Amino acid sequence: MDKFMDSKFMEGFMTFAGKMGSQKHLVAIRDSFIAMMPITLAGSIAVLLNVFFRDIPNSLGATGFAEAMQPIVTINGYVFAGTIGITALVFAFGIGYHLSQGDGVNPIAGGLISFASFVATIPQTVKVAIDLAGAEGSALDALTALGLTIAQGDSGASIDYAHSGAIGTGYLGATGLFTALIIGFISSLIYIKLTKKNIIIKMPDSVPPAVNKAFAAIIPGTVAIYVSALLAHLAISLTGSPLNDLISTYIQQPLMGLSQGLFSVIVLSFLVQLFWFFGLHGHNVLAPIMDGIYGPALLENTSVYEATQDISQLPWDWTRGSFDAFAQMGGSGVTLGLIIAIFIFSKRQEHKTIGKLAAPMGLFNINEPIIFGMPIVLNPIFLIPWLIVPPICCTIAYLATSAGLIPPVYLSVPWITPPGLYAFLATGNNIMAGLVAIFNLFVSFLIWTPFVIAANRMNTEEV
Repeated sequence: MDKFMDSKFMEGFMTFAGKMGSQKHLVAIRDSFIAMMPITLAGSIAVLLNVFFRDIPNSLGATGFAEAMQPIVTINGYVFAGTIGITALVFAFGIGYHLSQGDGVNPIAGGLISFASFVATIPQTVKVAIDLAGAEGSALDALTALGLTIAQGDSGASIDYAHSGAIGTGYLGATGLFTALIIGFISSLIYIKLTKKNIIIKMPDSVPPAVNKAFAAIIPGTVAIYVSALLAHLAISLTGSPLNDLISTYIQQPLMGLSQGLFSVIVLSFLVQLFWFFGLHGHNVLAPIMDGIYGPALLENTSVYEATQDISQLPWDWTRGSFDAFAQMGGSGVTLGLIIAIFIFSKRQEHKTIGKLAAPMGLFNINEPIIFGMPIVLNPIFLIPWLIVPPICCTIAYLATSAGLIPPVYLSVPWITPPGLYAFLATGNNIMAGLVAIFNLFVSFLIWTPFVIAANRMNTEEV
């Protein structure tokens, strides 16, 4: 093990992992997703409350209760629209803010410029189809006189009405996240580069700092926003489709589609563990992938459920919350299973002491005490279970979801939610999902147990 740790491969791996974990652009993407947590949790709470007040009562035939709760349901809808419904807008500001902050320029201006650039790419014409079934004669003539094109079909007449000066809300939520990331990244880099090259309006030193900063951002910000608008115009002119639709069709959907395979889920969960084994925070290192791909899948599932109240319509089987719900009980490595195994089978006093200290925090998925206290980091005794437990748990949950035994995770839940309860809430109060999470915890206990027993024998040999 020591020779392996001293090898050139390990030296190269650690260097690569360290650079990846500290690369400023990846850090900015990670921090932008983390910054959205308050609003995504608020939106998920609104959807979850509607499950209690509307969906469950309706499914049980208690329509009277659901009708009485309609005012609360409506308020929850407002909360959803103001949180998850505008995640792309929020992320656009966040990516501009964090990229600018990382490069030492005015972060507020960077966030606003990124926000404005993203809005400048959104189509400002909304097409509405109006059904005219039953309308005839003078009514149709009057609409034709207004310049509206009336289409005749088997089901009657209809109007395709295009309203200018409106923005479709579909571009503001999860569907627009990749566009917000790309446009926010491009516009922020333009703003940062021009600012650092001093292509700015310089004011006298007597001018208040806030005014000076605002004027300094005018030229770089204007250029960045115009470049974004130009890209949107070229997309429409050359392809006939909005830039947002092109990015969603040819970048976002294929990437998210690739992420849904079992192999992708297993590899990613394995890599998280591998980075952790060498003392690097696996989730932070891989956050641009986990949050950048599986995060939008979670938000899109939430949006689809809020619109349809039908879990069969959820587009993605595996989302960001799926990892936490089914393969992070007690924290990375499902170490709550290790703690239980220690309580039952360990004969090493130091392990029992660490287990007692770590257990209360492990119930809330905080496991740094056991990771560094056992230690598990760089400990060959626990390498095998540490690497294989999460992938196995992911596989069980993935197969259960694909088979329709449990619904996909579609609600954001605080990561400190205890095991079992997390899966229950994240799937809209699905009891079977909570049981699958508990079953995974039992599986982790079975895998950890022989290695805890082996550690007992090693201690005896040392004595």
